[in-house]
Amino acid sequence: MTEATKGKITDVRELKDVARRVRIHILRMLTTAGSGHTGGSLSAADVAVAIYFSKMKFDPKDPFLKDRDRFILSKGHAAPLLYAIMAEAGYFPMETVETLRRVESPLQGHPCCKSLPGIEVSTGSLGQGLSVANGMALGLRLDKNPARVYCIMGDGETQEGQVWEAAMSAAHYKIDNLCAVVDNNELQIDGPVEKVMGIDPIHDKWEAFGWHVIDIDGHDMEEILKALAEAENVKGKPSVIIAKTTKGKGVSFFEDKVEYHGIAPSPEEYEKAVKEINNG
Repeated sequence: MTEATKGKITDVRELKDVARRVRIHILRMLTTAGSGHTGGSLSAADVAVAIYFSKMKFDPKDPFLKDRDRFILSKGHAAPLLYAIMAEAGYFPMETVETLRRVESPLQGHPCCKSLPGIEVSTGSLGQGLSVANGMALGLRLDKNPARVYCIMGDGETQEGQVWEAAMSAAHYKIDNLCAVVDNNELQIDGPVEKVMGIDPIHDKWEAFGWHVIDIDGHDMEEILKALAEAENVKGKPSVIIAKTTKGKGVSFFEDKVEYHGIAPSPEEYEKAVKEINNG
């Protein structure tokens, strides 16, 4: 990719194929590293791919393009997902994915903006991404910059109080160039979200905080594209997409397994998983 692109892929089948490749890249880097977060990287893949390749304006050759759209992975432990997408987009050579978590690699265990151009902000301390997204979106508005800001959060992450302070602020300042996504896979490192600290009724809570709320199947590419278009057309308030997803999506023996929140595949699991993804 040699020039800025915005919404370059609109074909659902093509986006699904990108998501397929992204899942394989994720598993490849996790298996090579022998550590990292499998479940949440796979669950958010479809939404993240749709955002990047159907909506965002960016240029791998100019990561600081003034009117680029901004993407924040607030659930920074899902860094393999972001790296896989950036590799597909051409920010760095594909073979770099095999350096995940190595000393001096730009692909650290959580995204680091000082190590890798194209990362907007270092993330991983959960609950902070939406606050940063608010600031970026407000800054763009003050500069009369048409760019948009996208922020993906985990559902367990929304147990953090800072998320709700940010939610309140975004509605107060009518930040309509911001679209948040909650990866609602219902599992976190300590178990089911509802048992650790229930967040339901999640739709009603965001709505009560003044957001435009869109509920979707986070693995249905057509629904995702429709939701992103709807969010882009909302004026006067921020939008949040509640994406119902499956932890470990795409690999049957990872799906809905809390133990794979932070466990990398073995080489044998990797081979089996790639076959399943390619045949799916």
